[in-house]
Amino acid sequence: MKDLSNKVAVVTGAASGVRRALAARCVREGMKVVLADIEAAALTQTARELDAGDTNILVVRTDVSRADEVETLAHMTLDRFGAIHLLFNNAGVIKGGLLWECSLSDWDWMISVNLWGVVHGVRTFVPLMLAQDVECHIVNTASIAGLIAPPNQGIYNVTKHGVVALTETLYRELAERDAKLKVSVLCPSHVRTRIYDAERNRPPVYYGGDAAEPMPQKALKAIWSEIAERYKDYGGMSSPEYIADCTFDAIRDDRLYILTHPELNPLLLERTEAMTHGRNPLLFSV
Repeated sequence: MKDLSNKVAVVTGAASGVRRALAARCVREGMKVVLADIEAAALTQTARELDAGDTNILVVRTDVSRADEVETLAHMTLDRFGAIHLLFNNAGVIKGGLLWECSLSDWDWMISVNLWGVVHGVRTFVPLMLAQDVECHIVNTASIAGLIAPPNQGIYNVTKHGVVALTETLYRELAERDAKLKVSVLCPSHVRTRIYDAERNRPPVYYGGDAAEPMPQKALKAIWSEIAERYKDYGGMSSPEYIADCTFDAIRDDRLYILTHPELNPLLLERTEAMTHGRNPLLFSV
């Protein structure tokens, strides 16, 4: 897709972080934008601050872990704007911990949002976008954790590897049909967002009897500082706006992989070489 002016974009998780930056970039491109997020108050505030005009923006409170709410999002978009040209499957959450210590409630929550959210988006929007028979694009947000497997965030790694595999498969299936719909997978490294405070939006249904309480804000800030220090050796923390710029470059170039942190490419190469040479992977922490 080259010309985005007056096209229609749907952005899930649009109330914060990279997703908000993507929504802002859509507005600057002259697009009509549908903002979706589970955080209603922040979503309304985002719409107000984007200042795209009431006729060019639609706010839909959406829990992407629920198929019916994603379907409602699609139908409301079509009812309002009559088309869908660009979909950002973005919503994502994380909670750290050792694999054997994570609760089943933790698994349910992260898989429901990070993986099922993308699945619901693909199942709902792809048929609608194909039926339009015009140039359009889907960006599924994974992570560098979808290409490598850092310790202490195992559930997150599993979900993001799933998003990468899903998107690679979708790319091939669309290409076999010579579809006008294209797809990309966004795999950023560390970005200045509130993802490590994701439990602020964790629904009660995902707090089972085995789930720990949300981490206090003071502890979250300490973790954030430690991670920021660790990432200095890998290019440091990036801004959401930088990730949005990389993403829109890839959309215009019809690129499948959006790797925003080339300084981490040696880790990707090491993983591939370990597999192809039959050796164990190097240990690392990023």
